[in-house]
Amino acid sequence: MKGLANRPAGYIVELLEGGATLDDVIDERICEQALAEKSAFVVGDLGALMRQHVRWKSAVPRLQPYFPLRCNRSAEVLEVLASLGLGFVCANKAEVNLALESGVPPDNIILSSVCKQLALVKAAAKHNVRHLVCENEAELAKIARLHPRAKLLLQLSTEAHAAETSVTFGATLKSCRHLLEAAKALGVQVVGVTFHVPTSCQEPQRAYGHALADARCVFDMAADLGFNMNILDIGAGFTGSDFQLKQVESALSPLLDTYFPPLSGVHVLAQPGSFYVASAFNLAVNVIGKEVVTRRWDGLAPGDDGEDAEFQYYMNEGVYGPFGVKLLGNAIAAPAVHKHALCADAAVYPSSLRGPTLDQLDVVVERCLLPELSVGDWLLFSNMGACGLDDLAGDTCASPQPPVYYAATSSDWYEMQEAGVTLDGAVKTFALV
Repeated sequence: MKGLANRPAGYIVELLEGGATLDDVIDERICEQALAEKSAFVVGDLGALMRQHVRWKSAVPRLQPYFPLRCNRSAEVLEVLASLGLGFVCANKAEVNLALESGVPPDNIILSSVCKQLALVKAAAKHNVRHLVCENEAELAKIARLHPRAKLLLQLSTEAHAAETSVTFGATLKSCRHLLEAAKALGVQVVGVTFHVPTSCQEPQRAYGHALADARCVFDMAADLGFNMNILDIGAGFTGSDFQLKQVESALSPLLDTYFPPLSGVHVLAQPGSFYVASAFNLAVNVIGKEVVTRRWDGLAPGDDGEDAEFQYYMNEGVYGPFGVKLLGNAIAAPAVHKHALCADAAVYPSSLRGPTLDQLDVVVERCLLPELSVGDWLLFSNMGACGLDDLAGDTCASPQPPVYYAATSSDWYEMQEAGVTLDGAVKTFALV
């Protein structure tokens, strides 16, 4: 792979030996900052990517995983996942370039953005990235003009997605016939269908049932018009939990066997983003401020009104940094307190966690129970791998991301080597003394 050729000086993966764990790596990084400026940092477990891949192939072997780069654009993640044979879903030119520079074949890239800039379509044509998502006639005409050799995936709307947003997303079943006829007239290939069932869906059996039935109808329409469609992309919606994956698998398997059996020759894709990377990254932040605030509450009965006191802590990272997903409506789970700040049987108190700005939106966790903390203590946030961490600091106006330290156990490392992951010259042994 070529993606690590231009890594910054000092970049390493720490190989854990002699009983060392990821917690030991975190401890050492914290100790290094004891007498220096206490900056936030991230520790990434590359072995977790391998373990998640094994889980995926075991639970849903028919679904070929395509990783959406919007979840995590770090070159290290891309290196490992590409070596494992994943495809990639790109939403913009920067992501396409990152995938191509990392050696990902153009045929393993899907350009997903619904409304693409002209320069993006031209770049896709130049680099022979042919799989593009399309949902309307204007986009179809643009692609036909700038990238006539494209292979289109029609974005199909679903009831489950419409239920959670007021914004129209995807083409309706009724409009697909017209899009297929227009593509035929323009001489553009249509090779498949893509749809999305949100993670929040409470009835996956019903949602996938409707979506797959609609997709089957689109495949039949396309066949009538002479198209040979062979790709079905069931989109994202995989959190990483065993329960949710089993729930989706039990809903999907009988439906796929009914509408798209293996003998149909249809390749079934999925976009497990959070599933692969969320659990692989932990963020350590430092408490930089503390105050006690009083919250008033109104009781349901007369005279039940009262006041509660809670601790309000300020951290050196907030929603304008690695917690940016909070601004998109995603909840951030309460952190763990680093062991150096813990006392046995410590009492816990209502607490809120804010970022370093005075912006009223810069609230990371509204209310949780924590022991009383002091300025300088460390908090550890798990499952931070799908929060947009990347190595492209400077390509936007956002704050620079905290530094990321990568680690892997010896056994995971050897498995990665066997899978073709090559990080020669970037390894340092980490062992307990």
